Amino acid sequence: MTAYIVRRILYAIPILLGVNILTFALFFVVNSPDDMARVHLGVKRVTPEAIDNWKSEHGYDRPLLFNSKEAGLEKITDTIFFQHSARLFVFDFGQSDDGRDIGYDISQRMWASLAIALPTFIVGVLINITFALLLAFFRGSLFDISGVILCVILMSISGLFYIIGGQYLLSKLWHLVPISGYDSGVNALKFLVLPVIIGVIGGIGAGTRLYRTFYLEEINKDYVRTARAKGLSELQVLFRHVLKNAMIPILTGVVVVIPLLFIGSLIMESFFGIPGLGSYTIDAINSQDFAIVRAMVFLGSVLYILGLVLTDISYTLVDPRVRLN
Repeated sequence: MTAYIVRRILYAIPILLGVNILTFALFFVVNSPDDMARVHLGVKRVTPEAIDNWKSEHGYDRPLLFNSKEAGLEKITDTIFFQHSARLFVFDFGQSDDGRDIGYDISQRMWASLAIALPTFIVGVLINITFALLLAFFRGSLFDISGVILCVILMSISGLFYIIGGQYLLSKLWHLVPISGYDSGVNALKFLVLPVIIGVIGGIGAGTRLYRTFYLEEINKDYVRTARAKGLSELQVLFRHVLKNAMIPILTGVVVVIPLLFIGSLIMESFFGIPGLGSYTIDAINSQDFAIVRAMVFLGSVLYILGLVLTDISYTLVDPRVRLN
């Protein structure tokens, strides 16, 4: 297993390099360093001297990818891409374009993202698995048909509707929870209740339908018929055999999401005023702060690859037949 993990880490290096280059190219296709300087200087009429000074202070006065004026390795190293992106591979996120320490911002903001994402993830997975098991147990019945219809309806509704509807109903109309904002410690709970509820409800439709499909695939297999022939009840078959064997495809979607919980929800945090990494990324995009955008995309890529490795490892815990070599 150690050799497998090492191989996956080595495979990740060219992937992360490609992500870095692609992010860099996409950003500078729509933004030149001159445009970034005008945005950050925040005045309508900016002199060329002020633009040049800003670019020089922030390291954007070099060529993008290749410096033909230099000799040797400096043709590559003395570029915007190398100076701003290579350090990410040692998790040195540097400073944002307005001078803030990006690493410090991430370490402070990730807790707010986790405070929303973890309860939403755990409660959502438990509800989806339980509801899907009930639908599979009563398959073909009115309960199953009604449950599937409900899931389709929930999937068809935009996430923005849940957010706006929840804020209006629970906050503005009933005054049960604050409409937005955030606080530290125990006081944060009242601000997290509504985002967590909306996050769970918004994911029930897709998650339940997916898990129900996995269970129904397992129910029709030979080992299930054999278990029934041995006299096991439908509940024993469902929980002792079907649930265990359906966990492999479920783990594919569940474990890979766990590292990404640090990134937070872009829409949820923005609407509820949560100072997490999601709103941090949105603010950076709006202000055209390439340093933060680049760091968040790279961090998301690293966490996603970590999630894939954890998924493969978790297979061995669920199914002993799977071995990583």
